[in-house]
Amino acid sequence: MRNIRLIARLDVKMKWLIKGVQMEGWRKVGDPAEFARKYAEAGADELLFTDVVASLYDRNNLHDIVETVAQEVFIPMTIGGGIRSIDDVSALLARGADKVSLNTAATGTPELITQIADRFGAQATVVSIEAIRKDGGGWQAMTDNGRNHTGRDVVEWAKEAQERGAGEIVLTGIHAEGLGKGYDLELVQAVTEVVSIPVVASGGLGTTDHLKDLITQTQASAASTAQALHWEKLSLGDLRQTLRDEGCFTRPVASEG
Repeated sequence: MRNIRLIARLDVKMKWLIKGVQMEGWRKVGDPAEFARKYAEAGADELLFTDVVASLYDRNNLHDIVETVAQEVFIPMTIGGGIRSIDDVSALLARGADKVSLNTAATGTPELITQIADRFGAQATVVSIEAIRKDGGGWQAMTDNGRNHTGRDVVEWAKEAQERGAGEIVLTGIHAEGLGKGYDLELVQAVTEVVSIPVVASGGLGTTDHLKDLITQTQASAASTAQALHWEKLSLGDLRQTLRDEGCFTRPVASEG
């Protein structure tokens, strides 16, 4: 039985949970810790927190939020944004994070992936890839919420990230992100075909049919969603039922008992 994890994505700016479209035009949603608790209780398998302004301060500012949530929520948490060193990773894991997600630092200093994997394990080492379609075909990897070009081909970069020790990839199609019109399935499948580590699809989930398409047309290991949950267009119960309808495993949740 296939296991597709449902991951609630929480983008944070200062103390606010926010949401944008194609990683721009951020709107305040609410208290990130409150939403994290709600999503965990509703059946999210994991939480993905990203500090979207970390690059402005050259550090991750989610330490207090991570510590607060970890005391009340008992599902895995991945934390990203502004992670530049082994010390940054140590600090977040000590506060309750289970994994850290690298983007800018990984593209600039790829050996950091290996250093983190060697120290904390591949299971704690996630590489986030922000992808945008290229005019001539394929996808380019971006950083800083889609603002900066890396010059790296997404598929080749995913392969290198795995070779350097990453245990998971979070793959966001910037061109689909926040629109609620479905994942870039071609992108997801292109990456899942060349790596053996789990790939989390992010950007575009708006209906249960989009989740069904992800299951039937790609080899993604997890579906990440934000706007559909934040604006209550979908519930985690809806998504969990879709998984069951497609023959996928879902963990027991007290709220569904």
